[in-house]
Amino acid sequence: MHAAGHTGPCHCAKVMFSMLLDKFEPMSRVQAELAALGIKPFGAVTEQLLSATEGVVEGRRVILAGTNNYLGLSFDPRCIAAAQAAAARWGTGTTGSRMANGTFAEHLALEAELADLYRVPHAMVFTTGYAATQGLCATLAGPGDVILLDADSHASIYGGAQLSGAEVIRFKHSDPADLEKRLRRLGERVANTLIVVEGIYSMLGDTAPMREIAALKQEYGGLLLVDEAHSLGVLGDQGEGAAVAAGVGAAVDFFVGTFSKSLGATGGFCASPHAELEAIRFSTRAYIFTASASPSVVASTRAALAIMRTEPGCAHASGTTPGNSTTGSRRWAFGSARTRARWSPSPSRIATRPSPGGANCWKPASM
Repeated sequence: MHAAGHTGPCHCAKVMFSMLLDKFEPMSRVQAELAALGIKPFGAVTEQLLSATEGVVEGRRVILAGTNNYLGLSFDPRCIAAAQAAAARWGTGTTGSRMANGTFAEHLALEAELADLYRVPHAMVFTTGYAATQGLCATLAGPGDVILLDADSHASIYGGAQLSGAEVIRFKHSDPADLEKRLRRLGERVANTLIVVEGIYSMLGDTAPMREIAALKQEYGGLLLVDEAHSLGVLGDQGEGAAVAAGVGAAVDFFVGTFSKSLGATGGFCASPHAELEAIRFSTRAYIFTASASPSVVASTRAALAIMRTEPGCAHASGTTPGNSTTGSRRWAFGSARTRARWSPSPSRIATRPSPGGANCWKPASM
């Protein structure tokens, strides 16, 4: 018991608890301002999906401008059937990590198919795309190393760089001259440097100058990691992404990406020509200490990957836009020579038609 007027442990705990949460007060004010305007960034509920690009949100039929369902494959009957069959055969989840009981035949098959896509011998599959990018950046570099990244890189890249303990140096967005300047300054430290870029930038929707970046990597050294999250399925003859489309896939040391965009599922991957990827598999916490991807997700991803590779109408075209849904939309609205995508005015703003490659592979209507 504490005498009246004395401060007891409970009071101190409340004060400390309050101080711990004080940092969120600015965000709470922003949320309140948005709510007063009727804006709900995390509260707009999709009640029904009508297609890959349309849905019902709070009772209104709308265009899903924020979707990453670039090829519409989440609705492809073959992907749905594959997911259903896998759930019936393997159950709804793996209930374990890849190092415990979570490595199923489906995981190994998907890894082999991803390796084949990039014409490299090694690949590993992650439960999310964020985990793939963050995990690789956090594991490949460490104290004493350098991560040289584009200033407009995704949060997962920055998160992994911070976890790595390496020195982080930013170069100006998509600026090969600035990248070269920083590589030159590193001198011999380039041997311990990881260069990180995105194929199509999620923040701006623009394509990286992959030929120039690859040439600098070849000239100065270091390892090159390319995040093809938004370019997978959009660029390249088989949808491999920006590096292969630019003809410099052989210069890439690590291809990283996600299944949650063009492939219409969830999960992520890394593919590499380096045998050390198998050692990296045993060193990446984001891979080891989490349950592996559910069989239904892996199966639908495999089906989507096969469609993307074998049906030319899927790659290069979509009913939505890569990257930021505002900047990216503007970029694609004027047409992209790299992606050969076209935009069509229509009552629904985004008009889609079946592609020659498959009845359920969506692409913009011709102008």
